[in-house]
Amino acid sequence: MFRRRSEPAPVETPEVVKPGGKGRPTPKRSEAEKRRRQPITAPKDRKEAYRKVRSRQAEERAKARAGAARGEDKYLQKRDRGPVRALARDYVDARRTIGSYLMWAFIVMFMLSLLPYLFAKLIVPLAFPVLLALALIEGLLISRQVKKLAAERFPGEEQRGVGMYAALRSMQLRRLRIPNPRLRPGDKGKV
Repeated sequence: MFRRRSEPAPVETPEVVKPGGKGRPTPKRSEAEKRRRQPITAPKDRKEAYRKVRSRQAEERAKARAGAARGEDKYLQKRDRGPVRALARDYVDARRTIGSYLMWAFIVMFMLSLLPYLFAKLIVPLAFPVLLALALIEGLLISRQVKKLAAERFPGEEQRGVGMYAALRSMQLRRLRIPNPRLRPGDKGKV
């Protein structure tokens, strides 16, 4: 009743490899924890920790800013991503537009309005709305042309808002456009 039983000899079975299995035995928890552990290199004080975090974040922001300026999709904002938006940017950047010079024209007109001449006082108030109307009409024309071109070249892509995107880009100063222009004014054949 209380005696030991002799254990039967273990039968060797061939290893069964499940299809889709990892092909190796699961490691013990202690082994997995040893591999996962890394030496802690914590900063000595809080100021140093904040300094390291801020410097790392500044590097990441600089990298993202440079990537967005180059036009890399992963760094661009959602509104700038995709081949349709790239086409709109190239279309606008390959042209000189009234809207891109609008800010400079407004500055010149403001300076002229400060002059004590009657000519300046009569012309400047009329020039503001005329220039603004010309820029808006040009924006509408660019919008229509970009929508038409995008529908021809990218029929399966999302095209909602691409006309407004192109019109607004045409009114920005060329230097301040992000992503930076890839084409120079006059490179219309590349669009």
